[in-house]
Amino acid sequence: MKISVIMPVYNASKFLSQTVDSVLAQTYEDFELIMVDDCSKDDSFQIMQEYQKTDSRVRIFRNEENKGVSYTRNFAVLKAESEYIALIDSDDMWREDKLSKQVELIKKHPDTALSYTGSAFVDTNSSKSDFIFEVPLSVDYKKLLKQNVISCSSAFVKKSLLIKYPMAHDDMHEDFAVWLSILKDGEKARGINEPLLIYRVDRNSKSGNKFKSMKMTYRVYKYMGLNVFERLYYMVFYIISGIKKHGSI
Repeated sequence: MKISVIMPVYNASKFLSQTVDSVLAQTYEDFELIMVDDCSKDDSFQIMQEYQKTDSRVRIFRNEENKGVSYTRNFAVLKAESEYIALIDSDDMWREDKLSKQVELIKKHPDTALSYTGSAFVDTNSSKSDFIFEVPLSVDYKKLLKQNVISCSSAFVKKSLLIKYPMAHDDMHEDFAVWLSILKDGEKARGINEPLLIYRVDRNSKSGNKFKSMKMTYRVYKYMGLNVFERLYYMVFYIISGIKKHGSI
């Protein structure tokens, strides 16, 4: 099973090498790494070019103008040559057995359309947190509405579903909306409760700013067609789970 690993890149030079190295160090080696630069102003694209020279699995592209993360991921999906896609952001990292364990899961449960993993955490200085984010072994639409347990950089999903439900609206959690759409359609999602993702916490990012993140989650609920009372109901669960999670990191 060949896998397409997709990585959008924008002004990521500080951590990009750590991220790419963690992908290329995977024990499962049958993959392509597609990196798309969204007109970075730093030397991210030059770093990408160096990796393309040294590893034949690396394919790089560059947007003609800054398009945002949703467009960039969707563009990479269309370039992907594999049935399954693994997503990773340009500042996160994977444990070396991440892909191999997800491939094993898919082979054991071939009806799995979307898989995800637990997470460990580091900050922008690469200092490790003692907290481990644990995930359920399966999740359905209503459970996911209460808490997004699917970290984007842990997601392993069928390409056909990312084409059916492309990412959109960078003013909300665009990946969360995609996972909900997939599960609302009746597809199966299964998790591996191990910290195979090493998530980098940046307090200044859109997910790191908790008030901004809360507004973006509310927009996801609206995008999914929930009425006002449903949105407020699920926001209570979101806030409680967020306090528990981020208070521990």
